[in-house]
Amino acid sequence: MRHSLRAALNSVVAVAAFASLALAPIRLIAQEGAAQPAAAPVESSTVMATPMTAESMAEMQHEAKPAAEDFITPHITDSRFLEIPWPNSHFAKELELPQFAPVSIGGMEVDLSPTKHVVFMLLAATLAAVLLITAAGASRTQHAAGGSPRGFAAGIEALALYLRNEVVLPNVGEHGEKFVPFALTLFFFILCCNLLGLIPYGSTATGNVSVTATLAIITAIVVELAGIRANGVGYLSTLFYWNKDLPIVMRVVMFFVMSPVEMVGKLSKPFALTIRLFANMTAGHIVLLAIIGLIFTFQSVLIAGVPVLMATAISMLELFVSFLQAFIFTLLACVFIGQMRASHH
Repeated sequence: MRHSLRAALNSVVAVAAFASLALAPIRLIAQEGAAQPAAAPVESSTVMATPMTAESMAEMQHEAKPAAEDFITPHITDSRFLEIPWPNSHFAKELELPQFAPVSIGGMEVDLSPTKHVVFMLLAATLAAVLLITAAGASRTQHAAGGSPRGFAAGIEALALYLRNEVVLPNVGEHGEKFVPFALTLFFFILCCNLLGLIPYGSTATGNVSVTATLAIITAIVVELAGIRANGVGYLSTLFYWNKDLPIVMRVVMFFVMSPVEMVGKLSKPFALTIRLFANMTAGHIVLLAIIGLIFTFQSVLIAGVPVLMATAISMLELFVSFLQAFIFTLLACVFIGQMRASHH
């Protein structure tokens, strides 16, 4: 148990850092078309034909956003600002995150400046590390004293043991112990990201498709490497369909028909992981915030109680969904690893 927790800690920060790089927005800095001077005022009947860039639209939205949008969109979208409690009309203040000079990579200029979701991913990794370190230390002390873990340490240990005994080992197959740290890393990191999106002024990093895609790509790499190590040359059968029980003519025909299907199957697994986590976390928050937005839409104290009760019920559901989606992502990752390792059978 303690070895599994320690190994999970070694990889949780690496997962967060890799996901942060994938989330860093890539921008092509135009070499032409520098900022033009402000045009002279035009008549009200004149139609503006000047195209607006994404940055100018974002600036306009940031300068003049309605109150409902200020409340809803920052919780589910990425930005270069962090919201903190502040005693003003919106009970929040935006802190601008630092921006770094773009890095030139292969003719493109890549912006690696941190965004809100990057900050919350690093916070989730730190939170997961603190939780596991605290639980491992308490568990070690209590075991050394001849007793059993109690309280918080007992809860974390029970959760880790359940994932190990009921999720990883039965699905990964023989010698599955070495995949326990990876599974624990996925579960606790995704869980912390999900829960941080439920707190006030928080943000749901797993509601960003770039984050979920990066986690799915990491999982796909682990799946393929596990298949290569387990099957050796037999791993090629997972790429190219070659049924030795068929006549040679049918064998060749099926090779060209089924090999693309095998490749599509490989790509569909990380795609399913990406969309499932992203869609579930985004949809739940949109429903929750849309219900709360009814208060601002009707601007009536009389009906405020109904959206509040509905939002409370959905918040309880979202708390369950946060654990469920972390569990499902971990479970499917273990299932895919087990299928790949046993593909030669």
